[in-house]
Order: sequence, then C-alpha cells, then structure tokens
Amino acid sequence: MAEPAATPRTPSGKTGRRPDLEPRGRFEPAGRLRLRTLVYIRWFAVLGQLASLAVVRYGLGFDLPIGWTLLPIAASAGLNLVLTIRLPLGVRLGDRAAVFYLAYDVLQLSVLLYLTGGLQNPFTVLILAPVIVSATVLSRASTVALGLLSAAAITALALWHLPFPWSGARFVLPQIYLLGIWEALLLGIVFIGAYVGSVSGEARQMSDALAATQMTLAREQRLSALGGLAAAAAHELGSPLSTIAVVAKEMKREVEPGTPLAEDVDLLIEQSARCRDILAGLSLRPETDPGDPFARIPISALAEAAAEPHTGGPIEIRILRPDDAARRGGEPIMTRSPEVLHGLGSLIENATQFARVAVEVDIYWDASEATIRVRDDGPGFAANVRDRLGEPYVSSRDDKGHMGLGIFIATTLLRRTGAELSFASARNGGAEVEVRWNRATMEGEERG
Repeated sequence: MAEPAATPRTPSGKTGRRPDLEPRGRFEPAGRLRLRTLVYIRWFAVLGQLASLAVVRYGLGFDLPIGWTLLPIAASAGLNLVLTIRLPLGVRLGDRAAVFYLAYDVLQLSVLLYLTGGLQNPFTVLILAPVIVSATVLSRASTVALGLLSAAAITALALWHLPFPWSGARFVLPQIYLLGIWEALLLGIVFIGAYVGSVSGEARQMSDALAATQMTLAREQRLSALGGLAAAAAHELGSPLSTIAVVAKEMKREVEPGTPLAEDVDLLIEQSARCRDILAGLSLRPETDPGDPFARIPISALAEAAAEPHTGGPIEIRILRPDDAARRGGEPIMTRSPEVLHGLGSLIENATQFARVAVEVDIYWDASEATIRVRDDGPGFAANVRDRLGEPYVSSRDDKGHMGLGIFIATTLLRRTGAELSFASARNGGAEVEVRWNRATMEGEERG
C-alpha cells in the first residue's frame, strides 16, 4: 500500500473509544445556504423598503418618521456592503451563521414595523420570510429558533408600537381584529415552518441519497476498471516474470554458494516466486464456495489469515483479543471472503511498511458491533493526504513505483462487506485504521 509518508500522519476520520487519538471528526457537509443568496435577498428587501417608504410618505402623504425609518434600512445596506467586501460571496454558511443573519433581518423588520404602526402595518406578513428561508435550507433547530424569535417579535409589536401614521383623521383598528392578525401570523409561522421544513427535509434526504449512490457507483466503476487492469497486467507480466525466474536459476548454478552474490540470487528467486503467486491469485474467482466447511470462521481467525502473509519480517504483528471475551458473548462469525482478506491484508501490509517495531491488530466485539483496529508505531498519516484517504491515486511517497491505490482498494472492498472505516493518528505517533461491522448484518447469513 502506498499512501502514508515519513511525515507525521494526521487523522482523517473518527475512531471512537480511544482517548489517546486525535480524530478528525465526522464528515460534515458544507452549509446549504450561500452568503450570496442572503446578500441578494437583503438588497431586495432594502430596495423594497425604500420604495414603500417613498410611496407612503410622498405618494400617499402619510406622516412617517422618515428619519428614524431610514436608520434600520441604512444599517442593512451597510451590513451588506461589509459582507461583500470582507467575505467571498460564494462561501456556504453553516447553520449558526445563517441563523444570525436571518435573525438580524427579523429584528430589522421589527424595528421598521414598530415605527410604522406595529401589526396594523400590512407589511407585517413579511416577518414570515426568514422563517420560510430557514425551513427550506437550514436545520429544524434553526427554524425553531427563528420561529420563536419571530413569534416574540410579533407579540412585542402587538403590545408596543408607534401609532400608524394615517392621513387625515386617526383610524384605530379594533383590538379583536389585531388579536386575529397576531394569531394568524403565529399560525403561519408554525404551519410554514413545519410544512416547508418537512418537504425540504425529504428533498434533502433524496438528494443526499442520490449523491451517495452516485459516489458508490463511481467507486465501483473505478474498482472494476482496476480489476481489468490487474487482469491485463497479470497476462502481460507472466512471460517476462518466467524469463526472470529462468535466468535467476541459471545464475544460481554459476555463482559460488555462500557468497553475497549467491544470497542476492536466492532473494531474486524468492521474490519472483512470490510475484508468480500474486499473479496466480489475480486469476482466481472471488466467490466463496458455499460448500466449503471453512467458508465462515471466527473474526479472530479471519484477522490471523489476513496477517499471515505479512508475518516473519522485521516488524512484529500482534493479534490482540479482548480479555473479557467470555462476557461479551460468542465470538462473531463472518464469511472468509477475498474482499475481507485482501482489504485487511492491505491495511496490515501498509502498517508494517511504516511501523518502527510492531503492528497491533486489536479485535473487539460486543452485542452490536465487531471491530478490527490496525495500529502501528510509525510516523502517522501525512497531512497532505489526510482529507483524501480512500480515494484512488492518493500518495505522498516521492518514488514513482507507488500508484496510491492501496487504501482505495482496501476501503472499497471492505465497504462491500458492510464495514465502516475510519482513520486517525495517535498523539504520541503512529496511525490507526478502524474497521467496524454491524454484528447483525455480519452474521445475518448464518442466522438466516
């Protein structure tokens, strides 16, 4: 495997249950609301408010406190200018920032309504706009917070406001009518927030599911393409590898035993034989024979089988089982599939390449999950690849002999079996990869 480098490896995922690790945390998608959208909506509101004031003051002749009403409008225009200058408009806002911006719009409109008659002002209905925006793109908690703020503003406007600046004789709306307006606005906040939020939530779930499906299909297509390349490589490399093996055996007959050159020739023969075994394994069918009595084995035996090809070297591989295994119930049984063997084997091989002394394969299970953690005492994950682990052609090694496909292939194969993978670095050095299965899913075949 060819991802980690000699520089410290930083975490790229969550491992859980490990206080000595520095997980990167769960992936959180970027906010759904762009700053540009809020800025444009606010400019539209500023222009609409100015036009309304001009028509009412100079067209209809209403005696508005024009100076005071221009202050909140100027504040909105100033805020928009500051945001446009200081921040890129294409940035996506998180829920908290978006709620603050929309809350400002609620308060700004409330000040305008306070100066122009409170609930008697027909533009009071516009106080629903921030709630609609929130229900469309923000979380339920954000919408509830804005709804409560809007409800508080409506209630305050019903109790405290300047008189509506009617022209001519002053007209006072009946209190029962104002109470009806207050109740209608509150019901509008609740209904719009709930209904629009529900519809938008379903749409977001469908969109997220579609995006996840597209990512999975793309990953599978890339893996299938790699499978075709592997088959072609096995075919093309067969002849030159056989030539190398024949020449190495002839060289062995020519050199004197016990010399350094003889040791090099023996190593060449050994490695060519290993390459031949690897190429032969590429031609095997991946399916597991259902009649094989060893098709399903304990998870610890599976981990040992995956680690076995990488033992015997200078790096010690330790298989660790829980001391209280008896209290955790029976050991999980899973299919001895090529996907699991190759995926775990690649992770273990990667760890041995960067470990200083040892690699630990820690096996853990309880009533709901089964976990295998592969830990090394090496430098950790490189910072320049931490955000892309699991993608193809990601490598921080300088030599061109590594294509950066190891973690991508291992991740894809293990996820096919229902596993979840996460990556982390320990504070005292070293890296950890956690592979976690849902136990009910893993053992579903046997129980069925």
